[in-house]
Amino acid sequence: MTPHRTIDAWIRSHPAQVDATLAIGLWALLALSTVVLGGMTGTHRFLEFVIGSLQVVPLIWRRSHLLASSAVVTLGCLLQVALVPTFLPTQVTVPIVVYTLAKFGKRWASYAGLCAGMAGAVLATLRYGTVNGQAIGLHLLPSFVGLALIVLVSWTFGDLARTRRLAVRALEDRATRLEVERQQERELAASDERGRIAREMHDIVAHSLSVIITQADGARYASEKEPEIARETLSTISETGRKSLREMRRLLGVLRGDEQASTRPLPTLEDIPELLEATRTAGLEVGYDVQGSPRRELPPGAELTGYRAVQEALTNTIKHAGPAARADVLLRWTSSGLELEVIDDGRGAGATDDNVGAQQGLVGMAERVALYDGRISTGPRPHGGFSASIFIPYTED
Repeated sequence: MTPHRTIDAWIRSHPAQVDATLAIGLWALLALSTVVLGGMTGTHRFLEFVIGSLQVVPLIWRRSHLLASSAVVTLGCLLQVALVPTFLPTQVTVPIVVYTLAKFGKRWASYAGLCAGMAGAVLATLRYGTVNGQAIGLHLLPSFVGLALIVLVSWTFGDLARTRRLAVRALEDRATRLEVERQQERELAASDERGRIAREMHDIVAHSLSVIITQADGARYASEKEPEIARETLSTISETGRKSLREMRRLLGVLRGDEQASTRPLPTLEDIPELLEATRTAGLEVGYDVQGSPRRELPPGAELTGYRAVQEALTNTIKHAGPAARADVLLRWTSSGLELEVIDDGRGAGATDDNVGAQQGLVGMAERVALYDGRISTGPRPHGGFSASIFIPYTED
């Protein structure tokens, strides 16, 4: 950083020290001119020193106490005009105060400082603009113009600095708001992604483990009396585990951003028969019926939502419906969207104590459906069993 930039940065970051240095420097100049070099009597020198001090000392607080310090400086200038017959070097405080009011004060204070400066130029001209003790108009005019010009230039620079200060503050506020909004967007995106990952992992793991557990229980009972059935059951367990592992690797590959991760398409409604077949191998009898035809295609994400909803409903049936239960899946296309219904004749959701996973799955199912402005209704049936009804509307352009 160049020296002048270093100095500018220090001045901007230490305003109180700068104001104190300015005030002390002017006060020292006042002491030098009125005490050491003064040619008048001691009383006059003391009066000049007191009035000059009123003009320079308040500069220490010209930013922290703007109006109060400006009022004291104005009072000192009025006392000078009334009591001191000559200019004082501390009159330099007038353009400083006018500049400060224009830069840091409110709009009314800025204009008040300009008017006070102009009035001071008139009074100073009338008080000190004389020739041989006589006030002559032609000689007063240049004096007034010079003083007024100093005041006007000071106010103009202060007003420009005020405009720049407000513009910089607006840009800083906007940058702060944008940063906060970006942070909130990142947090929301991370939260949505965590929810999506949780739903995907639950759908993949819960269904596969439910099938594996059911098959393993059956294989254990059949291993002694019917070894052939046990071997078929173990084969189903192995295939289900491999399929679940492939799905898990695909999901983890996507999360890692692995370019070589599996690009196999995500399940759609056309994959529901395959899902039902895998469910039947777990020992659950499942019926399937399709009614109507689609008026238009659903987005791929909506079809995945429908598939996962059926998968979750069947998983809950396997886990909670009890032995010898039956489930029926109905896929109905209407003029407004897709209706899915999965019902069973089991013991209902309250038949077992292991309901935490089911509730988590139902929550994930509701979150998926809500993403596509759909609705879901789940609960025990009046005459036994459990039902899950899902509606996913068409996405209108």
